[in-house]
Amino acid sequence: MFTGLIQHIGTVRALQSGADGSRIQIDIGPLATDAKLGDSIAVNGVCLTVSTLHGSLADFDAVPETLRRTTLGLLESGTRVNLEASLQAGAKLGGHFVQGHVDVVAEVHNTVEGGRWAEWHFRLRDRTYSEQIVEKGSVAIDGISLTVAGCTPEDGGFWVALIPETLARTTLSSKHNGSTVNIETDILGKYVLAALKAQLNAAPRAPFAFDTGRLKENGY
Repeated sequence: MFTGLIQHIGTVRALQSGADGSRIQIDIGPLATDAKLGDSIAVNGVCLTVSTLHGSLADFDAVPETLRRTTLGLLESGTRVNLEASLQAGAKLGGHFVQGHVDVVAEVHNTVEGGRWAEWHFRLRDRTYSEQIVEKGSVAIDGISLTVAGCTPEDGGFWVALIPETLARTTLSSKHNGSTVNIETDILGKYVLAALKAQLNAAPRAPFAFDTGRLKENGY
């Protein structure tokens, strides 16, 4: 579990790709101080496990499913990535609950500068996920916890407002129109939506009522 607050911008140092996935070596910087084998670290919002650790260089394995559903397959040596170590029990939750399970990829559609802030518009590649993104709800973009400022479900679009601090401490400032990002929708919204769908799709129940037969069965 993560919070969506980026702790460090790491750099991809090496990549090895094959039919069974990829091994990605990343310089995780200060996160290496407390890291150990088997730890979970979110890389651009994708939960990965530390496979090897040599100094500040950590190796991660990404299976084909991960590469298919995320932007990790587009990484190159030298690419900068957002990093966050998993949430410690009792630690302050500054963002929102992020699992590191990316739902869909989106493209940067447009950016609007507003002085001390910037409005970034995104468009989901799979519009079916639009129902999981709501105005004023939470969304993780490349692992960054952000608030949805508005959305247009009909075309898979939504936008967020970014402050200079967010742009300075994450890799979003390096994105441009057409760039792809990982999207994880709010886990709470997913469960609510799933429960409502199950309820709506459930077979109708016969109304509970008493008649003379039911009354006799119960001793009346």
